[in-house]
Amino acid sequence: MSGARVLDAPWLKSGPAARVLELLNSDGEEARVVGGSVRNALLNIPIGDIDIATTALPEEVMRRAKSAGIKGVPTGIEHGTVTLVIDTHPLEVTTLREDTETFGRKAKVAFGRDWVRDAERRDFTINGLSVDAEGRLHDHVGGLDDIAARRVRFIGDPNQRISEDYLRILRFFRIHAAYGAGEPDRAGYLACISARAGLAALSSERVRAEMLKLMVADGAAASIAAMVDGGLLLPIFGGVAYTGPLRAMISAERALGLAPDPIRRLGALAVAVTEDARRVSTRLRLANAEAKALDSMGHRWWRLAGMDEATARRRLYRLGEDRYRDRLLLAWARSGGEADASPWQKLATLPQRWSAPKFPLKAADFISRGVAHGPQLGQVLGLAEDAWLAADFPLDEPALKAIADQTVIRFNRDGRP
Repeated sequence: MSGARVLDAPWLKSGPAARVLELLNSDGEEARVVGGSVRNALLNIPIGDIDIATTALPEEVMRRAKSAGIKGVPTGIEHGTVTLVIDTHPLEVTTLREDTETFGRKAKVAFGRDWVRDAERRDFTINGLSVDAEGRLHDHVGGLDDIAARRVRFIGDPNQRISEDYLRILRFFRIHAAYGAGEPDRAGYLACISARAGLAALSSERVRAEMLKLMVADGAAASIAAMVDGGLLLPIFGGVAYTGPLRAMISAERALGLAPDPIRRLGALAVAVTEDARRVSTRLRLANAEAKALDSMGHRWWRLAGMDEATARRRLYRLGEDRYRDRLLLAWARSGGEADASPWQKLATLPQRWSAPKFPLKAADFISRGVAHGPQLGQVLGLAEDAWLAADFPLDEPALKAIADQTVIRFNRDGRP
């Protein structure tokens, strides 16, 4: 049923979206803004991409765009989607669809002209709203009431919606974490638990994308806890999930004023040792940089607990600012919620108070002392760097000369590092 409420959004009056709506609202065709941008506007939170649905067929959308001098890209034309680029802003335009046969992501769809049926094939009621060029909201699935209640609810039968695409299990918790309040919708939650075996059919890439988005949502801790209670994370991680350290990590980030980081939070949730990091990286198909960051977090994080500042400076020098902070925060998160957080905060803010100098000794300093080129030179440099760190990063010439001399003597005496 269409609602009488009007959305007052500036992007409906001017800009790329308004121009596309004007282009497609003529000669018997209709277009509306649909999905997340409508939801976010109603929740008074920033909108991302603006998606538009239309009764016009893809070929007609492309024809009208060309006539108006707008670049059209057939990004998914077989599924009814084209992308129109206006002033460098891409907008996806999709022809109304309805399912003719439903079997997962390979469901057969047909183009249609029925706004109700198009809304009913979407996942959640809060994503099923649309708004026309005049700002009139159209709600065919009860989305307005659910937005008011901050409730994430499947459209229609949750079991059927999930069987159409098992990724909707993860989306249910991710959308609830981002936009919901209180406990997850009971019917949806039970349907997700019943269908959890279907998670095994999903590609690692799709699971990764949803999980990393979930990690940084405002309600991540509560949604993750609900997933653990429902046995939904074991099929994803293949190991134990630690909800306590995740909550502690989120608290530590907030205490330090850090932006939410999905890999850092994933480490708190799933990594106790480096073997955990490698397993999770493989199962989620993390990017190389993500996998390396996770592996670094899990490497002997417990050694960072209770460090004095001199030791912390050496760790910071060795690890670099990002790896140092992430590993330290994992140690903090796994410390068992110690009452006094000030020592951890002091260690975590070390990069803001101190910058590691560059190792000042060079190969020439040791060649001049009789060390030959080759592997031995690299070994001597490594020994000297260790001694320099142990001496707390001296930069004065007498101290550096003493380190160089003593390192060569030690190497010549021992013949090995």
